[in-house]
Amino acid sequence: MKSETIGKIVNYKDPNAKKILAEYISSFLRENTLVVCIGTDKCIGDSLGPLVGTFLKESSFPLPVIGNLQSPAHAINLEKIINNIKNQYPNHFIIAIDACLGFEENIGDIQVKLGPVHPGKGVGKTLPSIGDISIVGVVDSIDINEGYWLNNIRLSFVWDMARIISESLILAAKQKGM
Repeated sequence: MKSETIGKIVNYKDPNAKKILAEYISSFLRENTLVVCIGTDKCIGDSLGPLVGTFLKESSFPLPVIGNLQSPAHAINLEKIINNIKNQYPNHFIIAIDACLGFEENIGDIQVKLGPVHPGKGVGKTLPSIGDISIVGVVDSIDINEGYWLNNIRLSFVWDMARIISESLILAAKQKGM
């Protein structure tokens, strides 16, 4: 398994968050980039990925996107999606997007990591890793009692974070002339 290194961290409330993330992410974008947005709309805390995917699709984002509110990439179908990606997008650079748990002082941070995302890790699930780089949003504290975090997160918070991530990707693509 590849090790991951944090490449960039910015809080979603930073007025320059979109610009900072876009400048960093643009260096990874190429014509054969695929964005995979992981999560489910059945749980507010895990809806970050599907919201980002929906926002990207609604904006006519120029690169392929897998995972949105209508067709999420989640624990039940992730293995099948990864197999489909290997067949349909064999040489693509993959940017994986997911929500995660972290330390309380990091809630609201958007982290771009060099390496894959490990979906389900924060809630004790073992799912396949995915991504050449990953963008994760820290939606709650890992210290919260197991399961409680799933129902304790405001949709407006996740929505705002998803907007920042999607607008950063859109701006990064524009910076690359896509």
